[in-house]
Amino acid sequence: MLKHQINYKLLRHLSRCAAMGLLAFVASAQTDELPQRGVCAHRGASATHPENTLAAFREAIRLGAQMIEFDVYLTKDKQPVVIHDPTLDRTTDGKGRVNEAKFKAVRKLDAGSWKDASYKNERVPTLEEALEIMPRNIWLNVHLKEGRECGEIAARAIVKAGRLHQAFLACNAEAAAAARAVAPGILICNMDRQGGSMAYVDDTIAKGAQFIQLTGTPADQLPPLVEKLKANKIRINYYGREGAEEQRALFKAGVDFPLANDVVSALGVAAEFGIAPCVPK
Repeated sequence: MLKHQINYKLLRHLSRCAAMGLLAFVASAQTDELPQRGVCAHRGASATHPENTLAAFREAIRLGAQMIEFDVYLTKDKQPVVIHDPTLDRTTDGKGRVNEAKFKAVRKLDAGSWKDASYKNERVPTLEEALEIMPRNIWLNVHLKEGRECGEIAARAIVKAGRLHQAFLACNAEAAAAARAVAPGILICNMDRQGGSMAYVDDTIAKGAQFIQLTGTPADQLPPLVEKLKANKIRINYYGREGAEEQRALFKAGVDFPLANDVVSALGVAAEFGIAPCVPK
């Protein structure tokens, strides 16, 4: 009889940790090949296409956006779907809360006609479907609208899709902790204390996040925040400034990725700073 019994459960856990560590290492190497600056297509090319749909994402890809942002909720049966609001009412022909509807019911909804009749029957995509169509050489800004469980499920989907190198979770601390338990090397955008204060910057640094999403602060007040963030190698997104002049000011202030609904206009501004559209790979 063996003096010490083999703990197979522990071995499986250690093997899993080693595999995740290798994935994180590979992802880190690939991250260096992604855009350093550019335009974040907010919910896809949402100025011209129904937001958070595959049609909007494909248009943003075609235009050459360097980052695409989209939102994730869980259905009642825990399917991660791409939709911004907690309810179905605004962007589909359905009613009620997303997390109280089963996926099969959500899947039948029209998520395009509200924008234009030409998008009739555009569906609410799953997180898996959204990840599947994305190029591998742009950033994926995955905004989680819920906490712990959403973090776990989204992290698993990102690992399964092989997107650890480019997808980051814009989420609260609870979702970030849950995601890191699944994939320790997963990239995080700190969405706690969101705004434009030094306290938010310090909190982001303390949490070990790789991205921040500033908002509210005028461009001329950004330099001290930008300086500290760049010293800590944190990439800077900025939400809430549409229009060429405002986005021009953000790039001048050192923001890396302004979020934009009008991707065409924003890419035109980016070109003034020597930022070429991304060629999908």
